[in-house]
Amino acid sequence: LGAFRLNRLFGWTFTKPAIVLATLAALLGVPSAVRAADYPSRPITIVVAFTPGGPSDVLSRFIGKRLNEILHQPVIVENRPGAGGNIAAEEVAHAAPDGYTLLMGNNSILATNAALYKKLAYDPEKDFIPISLIGTQANILVVNPNVPANSLPELIALAKASPGILNFASSGFGAAAHLAVGLFKTEAKINIIHVAYKGAAPALNDVIAGHVQMMFATSASVIGLIRNHKVRALAVTTIKRTALLPDLPTMDELGLKGFDATTWHGLVSPAGTPKEIIDTLHFAIAEALKDEATQKALNGLGVDIVGNSPKEFEAYIKAEIPKWTAVVKQSGAQID
Repeated sequence: LGAFRLNRLFGWTFTKPAIVLATLAALLGVPSAVRAADYPSRPITIVVAFTPGGPSDVLSRFIGKRLNEILHQPVIVENRPGAGGNIAAEEVAHAAPDGYTLLMGNNSILATNAALYKKLAYDPEKDFIPISLIGTQANILVVNPNVPANSLPELIALAKASPGILNFASSGFGAAAHLAVGLFKTEAKINIIHVAYKGAAPALNDVIAGHVQMMFATSASVIGLIRNHKVRALAVTTIKRTALLPDLPTMDELGLKGFDATTWHGLVSPAGTPKEIIDTLHFAIAEALKDEATQKALNGLGVDIVGNSPKEFEAYIKAEIPKWTAVVKQSGAQID
């Protein structure tokens, strides 16, 4: 209906299309805040569950800059670290479902925390609508150069010959690196000892120093150390090889079939966000990921770009949850 027809029907006169749209929205019972025709009309916030400078933060800032250009609205990155990502996730889960508050989710927040924490104030499956899996970061199994193992099969053989002797570092109890080794222990049927650190940097420093023998670390954090022979890379944890280290074989290729311990990042919105807004955001993300400068920047962070659809991202999350729930239970890891 146009202004003329409304005038004929109801005797109303309108001079601005926006007033016509607002009146139609009121007649149809559609809240103005969620009408796709108006979205976005103000700044969008991406909530990041970790401190500035980390992978999730840097990724959000690159994506946010491109979304700003595509959607013609400012995109603000808000850091809300703490509780393994649960503080940020809870904030977004309880935010208005209008497309203006998004979460840069990852495997911890959306796949493992439900099994790891005794209580969560959000449901990773019910409280969010997936928008797009933006990219994955390969984890690299690295060992101290003095470890007498030049390949994954040699490391497994060494661990089986000396059960309970080899140590592995992680960035914290229940962290992604800890659970990746839990999966490794189960699949390889080996007994190695966990040493938890308060962050990835001190854990990696002790691997370099030889205080612990190995760890799983993101590719971007160890690429320079590998090239400088500070650590030895044995395998990558993704199903496919990573573009950052294309010559490094996968765990799957080396005999641990189906092994996948990928760090991933994707945008989600509060449950109830209208499909039209999700579609708008997905389109904008897809356009952002086509940008060569963005691709180069993300590849430099060790991110292998995905950019899938909301349904594909939803299916990916649903497949990740039972896999990591089983790993958490097997590891005995639990946090109050």
